[in-house]
Amino acid sequence: MSGFFGCVSRKECVADVFYGTDYHSHLGTKKAGMAFYNGEDFVRSIHSIESAYFRNKFEPDLERFIGSYLGIGIISDMESQPITVTSHLGRFAVVAVGRIDNLEEISARLLKEKIHFAEMSGSSINPTEVISILINQGETFKEGIENVYRTIKGSCSFLILTDSCIYAARDKLGRTPVIIGKNEFGYVVASESSSFTNLDYNIVRDLGPHEAVRVSKDGVTTIIAPGCRKQICS
Repeated sequence: MSGFFGCVSRKECVADVFYGTDYHSHLGTKKAGMAFYNGEDFVRSIHSIESAYFRNKFEPDLERFIGSYLGIGIISDMESQPITVTSHLGRFAVVAVGRIDNLEEISARLLKEKIHFAEMSGSSINPTEVISILINQGETFKEGIENVYRTIKGSCSFLILTDSCIYAARDKLGRTPVIIGKNEFGYVVASESSSFTNLDYNIVRDLGPHEAVRVSKDGVTTIIAPGCRKQICS
């Protein structure tokens, strides 16, 4: 299991993403990471949390993120995240929660298409990099998200950080939760809403299964409508 947290705000959001991600620490055991857009560039940090707490690992990095109004964070079971990408869609970062049952099948097809993998988790292909490649195969982020839904067997909820917004997508059967929160400065999206109270955010709503939204400082727009089937992971 893993957990993510993202924020789009009218004020600097570094502290909110830092603490919001830390509140998900019970959902992962191996890796953690954060990525921010500071108005000019994407800045990323990834650490192992096997032998130290999230806060101890990431506090020295916070100065690198100063001035950022958009950011995402992840507590990950195994793979290194976030993945950062430069593509025809622009520059973006991805974090993901779930399990891809047909990862080998997808990876073999992509290799036949002469697509290479650079982000390795040990000797294995990083599932989040596979998701980023599937997103990039769309002409738009909406088409890319639909391609992920269409291709992946298993469960996959994810966040995409761009230079203007965050795209949030919930697993097509809603196995893992994705919740949106709000305060006077902007919006957050997270795997668990327990972080919202301590950070002064109010719950807006849960995403439906198969739903994808665009989250900006001005509001939340549905780009893929929720589906009818739901199979929540117990």
